[in-house]
Amino acid sequence: MKNSEIAKIFYHLSIFEEMKGEVFKARAYDKAARMIEGYGKEMRDVYEQGGLKALQEIEGIGKAISEKIEELLKTGKLRLYEERKKEFPIDLDTLTSIEGVGPKTIKTLYEKLSVKSVEDLEKVIAEGKLRKLPGFGEKKEQQLRKGIEFLKQGKGRFLLGHALPTLREIEARLMAHPDVQAAMLCGSARRMKETIGDADFLVASDKPDNIMDFFTTMKEVIHVYSKGTTKSNVKLESGLDADLRIVPRESFGAAMQYFTGNKDHNVALRTMAIMRGWKLNEYGLFEGEKQVAGKSEEEIYHALGLDYIQPEMRENNGEIDLARVRKLPNLIQYGSLRGDLQVQTNYTDGLSSIEEMALAAKKTGLEYLAITDHTKSLGVAGGLDEEEISRQVKDIRRINQRIEEFRILTGSEVNILKEGSLDIDDKTLKELEVVGASVHSYFDLPKEEQTRRVLKAVENPNVDILFHPTGRLINQRAPYEIDAEKVIQKCKDTGTILEINAYPDRLDLKDEHIRKAIEFGAKLCIDSDAHATAHFQYLEFGIGQARRGWATSQDIVNTLPVDRFLKTLKA
Repeated sequence: MKNSEIAKIFYHLSIFEEMKGEVFKARAYDKAARMIEGYGKEMRDVYEQGGLKALQEIEGIGKAISEKIEELLKTGKLRLYEERKKEFPIDLDTLTSIEGVGPKTIKTLYEKLSVKSVEDLEKVIAEGKLRKLPGFGEKKEQQLRKGIEFLKQGKGRFLLGHALPTLREIEARLMAHPDVQAAMLCGSARRMKETIGDADFLVASDKPDNIMDFFTTMKEVIHVYSKGTTKSNVKLESGLDADLRIVPRESFGAAMQYFTGNKDHNVALRTMAIMRGWKLNEYGLFEGEKQVAGKSEEEIYHALGLDYIQPEMRENNGEIDLARVRKLPNLIQYGSLRGDLQVQTNYTDGLSSIEEMALAAKKTGLEYLAITDHTKSLGVAGGLDEEEISRQVKDIRRINQRIEEFRILTGSEVNILKEGSLDIDDKTLKELEVVGASVHSYFDLPKEEQTRRVLKAVENPNVDILFHPTGRLINQRAPYEIDAEKVIQKCKDTGTILEINAYPDRLDLKDEHIRKAIEFGAKLCIDSDAHATAHFQYLEFGIGQARRGWATSQDIVNTLPVDRFLKTLKA
């Protein structure tokens, strides 16, 4: 059982306990879930190496929680969880994915209208029963209806950041197989799309039968749709479908290009081949029966008169024209960030201390980070007021003296209030090194009002960065309505940096907005939005998103050393 599976059970327990009115227990389970999800090692490995005692030594995991983890690892089940599911036979996964549906709403819907699923919720809305409940009404009904529709749009799509670790494990296993000459995870995962519909694995081998047997009997496989000599299709325990294609070694590059996609990009390349009297498919580029290219992707692109196009750019959005005239951007490289500018600690809703987060960041190769805990109007996160921020600044200064070759910057994630003002006074903000501003409420304001609100915030001379600029949560909440071009232009004019938030369910800015920001000459940064030490790994997804938006290192301010970065800020 993986950390993600254990964490999910504790998240569900937190909801069940809150439904029962056990607020303290609910918070304890929620904290445990977040700690487990963000922990750098698998609980099963910790337990195998040191038993129950090793689990109890993890910060935030006490005796009661560690015993429940042990029960899950030993039996695959948790007695308390099974009891709560019988008591509340509710589809928590889908209901909690709807914007505006939390434990209190779920409890009311279940007790008053017997709602157990999204289908039940749709039914009571259609019958007009929901608006009759105290505290609901027509506005709440419209909000839930909108949330259900948004949930349906994302159905069958999996967050890249959640799916990729398992897919890479499978890829590594295939690479290590003695009969495999080369292996690659292709498809939308290789293009670093924010969500993926399935997984495409490619292998070069002259002994396909052994590999197909290996692939279809992997521990992650729960169903085999089909099994053939060159192609097999399975369902993984995560719910994701996965294909495996096997080709000869001389066709591996052509197959990589073909199965990476996207479809429109591939059609454009095939058209170019046809215009030369050639044929392009997954087995190679052919002139008659003769293979012109195919062993590598570079061969394919060069034979067609193009520079090699990085996978993240392959969307047929102009990249082929640039490749033809040798003007492709030199995309930002993975691992090139020097700092992380949005990090939360246990001062608010983070799981680790300032020092723990700094040491973890240093271990991943970063040179600096900004501590940006939430501010006072975000009560759910235990936001800090002016006095608490000043106290944290003193702590950071003390800790900086203890950590060599690393810099912790003082900062804050300030809340943008409804009319665009900030919830922390300018005097306090002026004393901080990095100030980010975020929208955390009133997501449903009309477009013009929402735009004015954000414009006012970025005009504040103390606001250095606009965090997660459109507020979206992938597959959960649509972006708030905003004039993105006006905001980008205002950020350019005021010197405000636009964030590319790397957290898997945000990846905000979207790739098209990144391209627009680069076109306008606005500054960008890539942040993890880390709430735990393991979250610095998410920076990879932010870089992938930046590459999809054609960003270079020169476009991203936190590729700079700390002193040069600080000179890019408004002050």
